[in-house]
Amino acid sequence: MLERYYRELLGFLANKVGDRHAAADLVQESYARVLAMHRGGESIADPRALLYRVARNLVIDQHRRDRTRGETTAVHHQDAPDDPMDAHAAPLAWEPEAVAMSAQGVDAMLATIEGLPPRCREAFVLHKFDGLSHAEVAARMGISRKMVEQHVKNALIACRRCRNRLEGGEDRASIPRSTTADDE
Repeated sequence: MLERYYRELLGFLANKVGDRHAAADLVQESYARVLAMHRGGESIADPRALLYRVARNLVIDQHRRDRTRGETTAVHHQDAPDDPMDAHAAPLAWEPEAVAMSAQGVDAMLATIEGLPPRCREAFVLHKFDGLSHAEVAARMGISRKMVEQHVKNALIACRRCRNRLEGGEDRASIPRSTTADDE
């Protein structure tokens, strides 16, 4: 399994995080987690999909940690804690409620993507997660570049709606349904 998906996953993560060394660490962590699941007795129907899901979750977690560190650092410099132990407190993002909300958010976003029409989902995943250009997606799927753009746009609208619902905002975005032959 390692050799089969390693380069592909490394390229995907390097594109996402912009650092090949950090991407290699994330690939290693992804494999370790999937291997732990396998050794724990979980059956893995699609190892590639699970690797990508774990990798995406790790990137999201890393982004949140980086953002939280930046926010806590800014707060720390502005308001020095009165109690020295407060300087060693874990960021709020590590609180159980925040972790649960994060997991729910990831699950909701994945469910939104899974709920997209099949061709829309395929175009979106190829573009956003596999890093293919619109032209490359069009060639692979046998549809026009314009149709790929429409599919990606619709998927982004669906993801934005999901994020708005999670944040308690208005559900202003709607997914226009395409009825072209390419959509079938």
